[in-house]
Amino acid sequence: AEIVNVWKGGMSFHGALIAAGLFILLFSRVFKVSARSVMDLRCAAVPIGLFFGRIANFINAEHWGRTTTAAVGMVFPNGGPDPRHPSQLYEAATEGLLLFLVLAILVRRGGLKRPGLVAGTFGVGYALARSFCELFREPDAQLGFLFDGWLTMGMLLSLPVLIAGLWLLALSRRRTFARADSEKPA
Repeated sequence: AEIVNVWKGGMSFHGALIAAGLFILLFSRVFKVSARSVMDLRCAAVPIGLFFGRIANFINAEHWGRTTTAAVGMVFPNGGPDPRHPSQLYEAATEGLLLFLVLAILVRRGGLKRPGLVAGTFGVGYALARSFCELFREPDAQLGFLFDGWLTMGMLLSLPVLIAGLWLLALSRRRTFARADSEKPA
């Protein structure tokens, strides 16, 4: 029941993604439009919010990275005396800027004509970017590392996003070929 208490932390991005997906399915059914097309349009804009959200995490000195001796290390007010990776900036760059650029190029090259392509690319891109950045991010204090110290909750929750993204990519490809086959002259 506490998952909806966003003022207490509540939903992470993964929970918000599930809720958004359910609302898109409901919207699509009510207005009789393609759910995959609506997902494509929404997913094309999500990296903008992810970018600003991660910048806010950096400004608020929350969700900092693991300790490091690298030159990029920073001392965060609540992160102890050791320098830490500014993992929020890594996430802003990969989940935000990089993913936005990939999706923008995809949209400009006709990606919206294949329902599910943009949303699928977003799912795969987000899952990979998040999992990569989790290598530098300090795991949630209440959870720590999972499965012998190498997996984080962010990685685990990104796995269904990756699978859903791959499924949407497969659907977008199949539909394109099915349409092309049905348009062949008899």
